[in-house]
Amino acid sequence: MKSEIRTKLRHNLRDGRKAFAVLLDPDKVELSSFPFMLAESMRHGVDFFFVGGSLITRYASDEIIAAIRRHTDIPAILFPGNSLHIEPSADAILLLSLISGRNPELLIGQHVIAAPLLKKSNLEILPTGYMLVESGRATTVSYISNTTPIPHDKPAVAACTAMAGELLGLQIMYLDAGSGAQKTVSPEMIAAVRKSVDTPIIVGGGINTVQKAQAALEAGADVIVVGNGIEQNPDLLPEIAQIVKAFNEKVTV
Repeated sequence: MKSEIRTKLRHNLRDGRKAFAVLLDPDKVELSSFPFMLAESMRHGVDFFFVGGSLITRYASDEIIAAIRRHTDIPAILFPGNSLHIEPSADAILLLSLISGRNPELLIGQHVIAAPLLKKSNLEILPTGYMLVESGRATTVSYISNTTPIPHDKPAVAACTAMAGELLGLQIMYLDAGSGAQKTVSPEMIAAVRKSVDTPIIVGGGINTVQKAQAALEAGADVIVVGNGIEQNPDLLPEIAQIVKAFNEKVTV
């Protein structure tokens, strides 16, 4: 079984290095201008593309991944909302178990349906504890998942949830405020989870300024994910890439 991406994340965690992932929602990607965005991602050192979302009405993941392959060497990692969103041409899949909620379909049900296909695929499987965090507004993912997010001001709840996920064998923790979040996952919550687990931590949702990206990295995020922010402000891509680069340069000095 492939482990290149998992190994890179573990080595980054060990060395104190950070990574930048761009979230690509198939419903929002404009294929006509997509090659320019891919070129910018290559130029500025984006580490990963996450492809998917909680609700997809235009099944273009295969086209998006094909374009990523043509124009970049950046890994394409599936970020699936359910088992219908699996695209075998990707490099890897975040196999998300929604451990912040109590919906059995998203804890294990969809995984049972997906398992035979994933077992036969060449996808690298990344078992991930997915935690939704309250963000000041109802998000698509909280609605679709039919779960209650972790309260924004309860870092201890997030820490204990992450600990439980790690003890169950999940190898990555993903704290997500959701697409278009009004409030990001707080630095206090990120720091509490960082102190509680030894897994890489991914943080996304509402990161639409360099200040928010910096705060997440300093609090302990290993990977920051930006999607909506770049769609609304393309200049955010090079700005956040520079923040990550500067952070990593300090580590290697």
